[in-house]
Amino acid sequence: MTRLPGTQPPKVQLRLETDWLTVCDLSALTPGRGVAALLPDGRQAAVFRDRAGRTYAIDNRDPFSGAAVLSRGLTGSHQGRPFVASPLLKQRFDLASGRCLDDETVTVTTYEVRTAPER
Repeated sequence: MTRLPGTQPPKVQLRLETDWLTVCDLSALTPGRGVAALLPDGRQAAVFRDRAGRTYAIDNRDPFSGAAVLSRGLTGSHQGRPFVASPLLKQRFDLASGRCLDDETVTVTTYEVRTAPER
């Protein structure tokens, strides 16, 4: 992708309550892989870009192990829904809803994501 001189690369932003937090350049997200982003309150979000270019963000903490590792998980799809599988115990989490596909009583927080030019 070629940008015009003087333009900024698109930024990935997460909605935190009423404000948007810029977490990285869109170019930092490799399709099919995740990155961890430190939030102002000390929590972490796992941010993903799928192969179709859609972005997702969920809590990075694996609720089964307590470790902040979901950003390192393997991505895939199940019945057309994107998911990440925890690298530790392999439970799968729907990237859009946060619902665990292997235990419907468990969910992780999801974040609204947008791609916007930096101002």
